[in-house]
Order: sequence, then structure tokens, then C-alpha cells
Amino acid sequence: MAKKVFTYKGKTLEELQKLSMKELAALMPSRQRRKITRGFSDEEKAFVEKLKKKNNVKTQLRDMLVLPGMVGKTIRVHTGKTYEAITIPQEAIGYYLGELVLTRKRVAHTSPGVGATKSSSNVSVK
Repeated sequence: MAKKVFTYKGKTLEELQKLSMKELAALMPSRQRRKITRGFSDEEKAFVEKLKKKNNVKTQLRDMLVLPGMVGKTIRVHTGKTYEAITIPQEAIGYYLGELVLTRKRVAHTSPGVGATKSSSNVSVK
């Protein structure tokens, strides 16, 4: 059984990396296409340039699109409290960086506190 080759809208990763921004925008959904056609901000342009030189880059740009050139790179995205390191997979092309990092922790409920219920008076305080 042959290994399945990754494609995005019929294009391989190598073909996507060779495309210009205009051609890439034509393949993206409307929201992402709008962001590309309106142009990236100065911070986003600087981030892309920095990512070309370095691998492990910190950023707070949660609204930055994942471009084909970012695949395989490690990016540390700000969650509001800490920087979470993610390695960009091929399947993340077209996503935003903020979609790949969770901002809320999973709730882990423990035993009820004192005064929570009538039965909690029977629970020892120690």
C-alpha cells in the first residue's frame, strides 16, 4: 500500500511553495483569500522573514495565516499567558495560528469544598 501524498486543493506541498501569493490566494477559502489580497501588516511581514531565517520563533500574531513556507517549522504562539510551541503540519495550511493553540485549560473537577452542600458538613476539614 503506497503512502498517501498530501495535497491541498489538488496541489502538492512543493507546488504550493512555488506559487505566488496571488495564486495561493485563489486556492484559499474566502476569509483567508481576503486577508492575503488586502496584504499582510508590517508585523506579519517581519514574522515571515524572521521565520525564513530561524526555526523557533515566538509570536503573538494569532491571526497570522499558516502559509506553505511555514510547514515543518516550530512556532511558539502566545495563549494569553504562555507561549505554546507547535510544529506546523502540512494539514494546517490555510488555518490561523490561533486555531492551533488552545487558550483555555481543560476543567478538572475535584471534591466539593466546605459549605458547598449540606452533606459537606460530614466531610472532614483536614
